[in-house]
Amino acid sequence: MIPPIASRFVAGETPAEAIDHARALNDDDVSAILNLLGEHYDEREPAAADADAYVDLVADVGRSDVDACVSVKPSQIGLDVGEDVFRDLLERVVEAGDEHDVFVWVDMEDRHTTDATLDAFEDFARKYEGDVGLCVQANLKRTPEDLERLADVPGKVRLVKGAYDEPKDVSYKQKSKVNEQYRDLLEYMFQEFEDGIAVGSHDPAMIEYAAELHDEYGTSYEVQMLMGVREDAQRDLAAEGVEVWQYAPYGGKWLQYFYRRVRERKENVLFAARAVLGV
Repeated sequence: MIPPIASRFVAGETPAEAIDHARALNDDDVSAILNLLGEHYDEREPAAADADAYVDLVADVGRSDVDACVSVKPSQIGLDVGEDVFRDLLERVVEAGDEHDVFVWVDMEDRHTTDATLDAFEDFARKYEGDVGLCVQANLKRTPEDLERLADVPGKVRLVKGAYDEPKDVSYKQKSKVNEQYRDLLEYMFQEFEDGIAVGSHDPAMIEYAAELHDEYGTSYEVQMLMGVREDAQRDLAAEGVEVWQYAPYGGKWLQYFYRRVRERKENVLFAARAVLGV
């Protein structure tokens, strides 16, 4: 059982709990991106088991009345075993999504996974007519060229600032430079993408800028934020008519994820301290 201190960031341990969380979000006009916790398997068997779990989750979502989709990590479904394993297991999930009308996102991990992830996304987005989404990271110097490649690919693209500590020869290290790149890439997407833009950010300035770009170019977009982070803002944006999706992880491997969230932001540390101290 997930203790209350961690339940702010994790939507339960079971698929049923995750779907219940999605249903509660829907009551506030927020949709859910469900992610089964797990990553970096170096053998096919656990990767295939998680892929099968996603297939079952997709079927459960498809049979339910919730507005939800799923998101998978390449290293979770076999990329560390081999690119062929990753593509085989990813297609198994995407095919289930196509069958049950459930959208499938592919998360982006560190720089070593970028090419394989891009290649698989483009192939499956074209094969399954846009029922797949991809995350790209603004801190990587290569991302402008990647977005040029993706501009005419069906599906959706989520732009995030980037959480991996990449070397300076391939990434921008200064926060101001990452913010500048994020704004430039966002503008490019609103100019060149017909639709399918996902603003993956908790930064009010970036969310406001996306709204300005929408007014200027008319391109549709959505805002995506993590469970447990600025949830009041998520509800407020949804109430204003913005399409909002919450990335909600679930599963038994919640402990490492919880501590990662706590370390990332000062307010999360304060939240955890208050929960422990009962204040």
